[in-house]
Amino acid sequence: MAKTTMKSYSLAEMKEKYIGKVGTKDREDYEYELNMDVLSHMIKKARQERNLTQEQLGKLIGVQKAQISKLESSANSATIDTVLKVFKALKADIHFNVTIEKKQLQLS
Repeated sequence: MAKTTMKSYSLAEMKEKYIGKVGTKDREDYEYELNMDVLSHMIKKARQERNLTQEQLGKLIGVQKAQISKLESSANSATIDTVLKVFKALKADIHFNVTIEKKQLQLS
């Protein structure tokens, strides 16, 4: 009996095949949604680490509980100002990395 081999694919290859090549609108939309989802989870995890309810966090930054809930389910509608206020209220440091053509930018 001949042994059959199964080809495996990397995640990058799968994303390129099913979502689109880097630089295409579909791929950019996917990457944006993924980043916003990660940000939402980070907000929720940081709030929980501080043992705060959504209502308590909302009071700290001057918004309603509903807005915190919305942030934690999808940060798409959040302004950078709101996100920064949330992390400041949670006493969480934020680190931004900007990379252009595989070179990370540094502030001097």
